[in-house]
Amino acid sequence: MPRTTSVLICGAGSAGLCAGVWLSRLRIPFIILESRSGPLKQAQADGVQCRTVEIFDSFNLAEGLLREAYHVLEDAFWAVGEDDENGRIGRGIRRTKLVGDTPRGLSHMPHVILNQARVNGLLVQEMGRWDQSVEYGWEVKGVEVEEDKVGDSQAYCVKVVAEKDGKDEEFLAKYALGSDGAHSIIRKSLGFKMLGDSTDAVWGVMDVYPCTNFPDIRKKTTIHSSSGSLVIIPREGGSLARFYIELSGVDAKSVKLATLQTTAQRIFAPYTMEIAETAWWSAYPIGQRLADHFSSHDRVFLTGDACHTHSPKAGQGMNVSFADGYDIGWKLGAVLRGQAPTSLLNTYILERQKVAEDLIEFDRQWTKLLKTGEGTGDGLAEKFSDTFIKSQRYTAGLTAKYEQSSITSTASSEVQTLAKHITVGMRFPSAQVVRFCDAKAMQLVKALPADGRWRIIVFAGDIRKPQRLGRLEKLGTALAAQDDGLIWRYTTKNTDVDSVIEPILVLAGKHVEVQQEDIPDVFWPISGKWRMRDLHKVFVDEESYNSGHGHAYEHYGIDEGDGAVVIVRPDHCE
Repeated sequence: MPRTTSVLICGAGSAGLCAGVWLSRLRIPFIILESRSGPLKQAQADGVQCRTVEIFDSFNLAEGLLREAYHVLEDAFWAVGEDDENGRIGRGIRRTKLVGDTPRGLSHMPHVILNQARVNGLLVQEMGRWDQSVEYGWEVKGVEVEEDKVGDSQAYCVKVVAEKDGKDEEFLAKYALGSDGAHSIIRKSLGFKMLGDSTDAVWGVMDVYPCTNFPDIRKKTTIHSSSGSLVIIPREGGSLARFYIELSGVDAKSVKLATLQTTAQRIFAPYTMEIAETAWWSAYPIGQRLADHFSSHDRVFLTGDACHTHSPKAGQGMNVSFADGYDIGWKLGAVLRGQAPTSLLNTYILERQKVAEDLIEFDRQWTKLLKTGEGTGDGLAEKFSDTFIKSQRYTAGLTAKYEQSSITSTASSEVQTLAKHITVGMRFPSAQVVRFCDAKAMQLVKALPADGRWRIIVFAGDIRKPQRLGRLEKLGTALAAQDDGLIWRYTTKNTDVDSVIEPILVLAGKHVEVQQEDIPDVFWPISGKWRMRDLHKVFVDEESYNSGHGHAYEHYGIDEGDGAVVIVRPDHCE
């Protein structure tokens, strides 16, 4: 007897788990099958970019992540030592630059380092809070889509066969995710190909406990030396460090641990480098590949490494995979809850395929800059550090811009004058505001948890001025009027007014000079089990009692007199 579920996730990697957390929170039935015998214990990935920490924050998981992680605050760049007085190329290495890792104001969350096994563990714990878990020990063998049933949104038209303990079992699902890594069985079963190639570059990686007099061992550091290139990633815990090491003229399969250690020692010279212990190591050829298709019939979707692979040195792979899962997760939830047509799922391909293409191109350029022989001395080091600084927004995960679609109105927003610093199609940035009901200073995005709701954020200015108050009252009526209000067009009667679309109000001025009863009811509605007034939807852009002024209107480029209305998707994109 086949097992049936709404969504079958094949693979408990970053993308699959992130989608699983979304589905758990939206109470959508799903199953995750994983080939490993138990939870991930050691993984290559460890860089958690700002945008990924924001995603974890939307799940209310950032606190644990930040508590355990190493925080990347400064980056060091080293190059070949100075030439001597006779013009001979210098020996050893010297520091050429120190820069802040993330420009001020780029994100309210930091760039951190934490092993992927622990990062994924936080997601598994969150799924457990919703009585969901990963089923380990399953080898997926193939997937089929019954094409004659794909037009029926209720059909369980995806069949997956998986084996456990020597026995095959059949799973039927409405939708399936191929989150099963670079060697994806789901992708191969669908007949999709990975397009791209490998280079002749080979890199080694090792997690070590280094005994050294190198001064920047606890900084994220890039070294270009006459003996090769090396990247240092300090790890959580205060002692462990990861080295990415360029290897020349070798085959990845023939690399030994001793090769990595001696190469590292040559690169660090004249500084000493003794390895007290190696916790883990590997070697791999560099390549960039992209799947020729990301979906089959909008019923099976590839995510993460199943559809894009590249080098790990820019710290993008795990993060882009999380973003894949974050994108497809809320969309599957919306469709399966009957809040959106199935055509919504096609936007996953439109949005994430472009991101993957940009990632592949970025990785090609990044790998080239790290390759010894592409330049010498200060020239190479300076070019690399300059490129790094220019790419900080990209490496923070904050450059993805989704194009025109059924849920992104970039075409009508080309001339954006009301909110000059907000870009339609990109993630909604946060700013500090003061909550009206209790004067608590907080980040605005904390009022937008990942619960599947759309938000209409109204920047109404200072409503002590009658004209602005009148304008706000008209908008409140247009949103929530029982007969034809915008919100009720998409919300089932006899449910809370904010259950699908949540209005949020951000005022200017001083909260002590505004009365609660002046604010339209839609921004403090009666809702929830106890039918109480929800007072947590109104904020003021003002000086707080103990955290300064967030200058939210200035941050978003909104004039207090004109005001603005910003529509934010469930994944925090405008």
